[in-house]
Amino acid sequence: MTVQISTLANGLRVATDSVMSVESVTLGAWIGVGTRDESQLANGIAHFLEHMVFKGTRRRTAYDIAEEIEAVGGQLNAYTSRENTAFYARVLADDVPLAVDTIADILQNSVFDRKELQRERQVVLQEIGQVNDTPDDVIFDHFQERAYFQQALGRPVLGKSEVVARLEKGDLVDYISLYGSNNIVLTAAGKIRHEDFVRLAEEHFGALNSVEVPQRQKTLYTGGDFREDRKLDQAHFLLGFEGVAFGDPDYYAANIYSTLLGGGMSSRLFQDIREQRGLVYSIYSFTSSFMDSGLFGVYAGTGEKELAELVPAVSDVMMKSIDDLSEAEVERARIQLKASILMGRESTSVRCEQLAQQMLVFGRQITTEEIVAEIEAVDLEKTRETARRLLSSAPTIAAIGPLSQLESYDAVGQRFAA
Repeated sequence: MTVQISTLANGLRVATDSVMSVESVTLGAWIGVGTRDESQLANGIAHFLEHMVFKGTRRRTAYDIAEEIEAVGGQLNAYTSRENTAFYARVLADDVPLAVDTIADILQNSVFDRKELQRERQVVLQEIGQVNDTPDDVIFDHFQERAYFQQALGRPVLGKSEVVARLEKGDLVDYISLYGSNNIVLTAAGKIRHEDFVRLAEEHFGALNSVEVPQRQKTLYTGGDFREDRKLDQAHFLLGFEGVAFGDPDYYAANIYSTLLGGGMSSRLFQDIREQRGLVYSIYSFTSSFMDSGLFGVYAGTGEKELAELVPAVSDVMMKSIDDLSEAEVERARIQLKASILMGRESTSVRCEQLAQQMLVFGRQITTEEIVAEIEAVDLEKTRETARRLLSSAPTIAAIGPLSQLESYDAVGQRFAA
């Protein structure tokens, strides 16, 4: 057993995955709040805060934060998602104390200087603009927004430009107050001894207080339709349905079905839509899981004329897959998933993030052996049942580009009504 877990007196959880055969350590703080924990009037504050904590503390300037880690050959980064926020570093084993100190400093001592705030606001607004100008990126935000219409889980991670433009220091101070000891998991993977990491956690996070985190809005999948006619060379199209949450009994079956449907060059969608029909360059299926809901969908990019044929063809492949899946396809998908998981274990970054996510979602480590056993337990009939479930909800459509040949939302829905 390489994983060890401890809880500090203040409720902060500390988890390590020791891999003594490597020279580096990936470590970080994963916080159990994200975009869905924002108010509508503050959409984008979680991501803005992620930027601002790197802009200076009571002990370090913005340059110090960047320079100190890079001076030892390390990397420091962060990301915001809809349900959590992460601040992490990868360093050589001897530099773990510096990395822990830096992450603790930016999370507890950021000053949110007003000049830095104005400067970084422009950076974030540029980031939002860049995504809006990239249709194969922004289409996923529109898809999520329609799937969870007028709900916190449907809001974009980067936020709305008009909201980010008015966020001020007080808003950031209020939001970072959610970063309490009971809401943080500190994890490390690589050449690390658990007792040493716990000692560092106690030293740098031991004085952090627990907080009361507001209860999340209950999520309701709605489905819906988003279309934006743009003068582009390609039409970008997303078709999806309600998926499965973390911990759902069909979680692994849904991932197996998505893999065999559109998870690689041997998948049904790739072989039919690209190889046999030549309708697309890019097509794939995906699953997104959250604490209490999930999404399943297919993305494709095609020409304006080809769009008329693409949508019926994709719908036909998906519907036919319910009844004529083969054991060979399910077995191939099982092997693909297992290989992906096992190969991912070779990366300390993957091990660190996986452990953190498991602690946030399940409150414990889910061993590789447990995951592999769950995957191997998914048989042909279970996959078919899950496929029926995934395709039974109201669809969600998002499309950007020349859309004159895209049939109506109701017409697409009728293809799955049976």
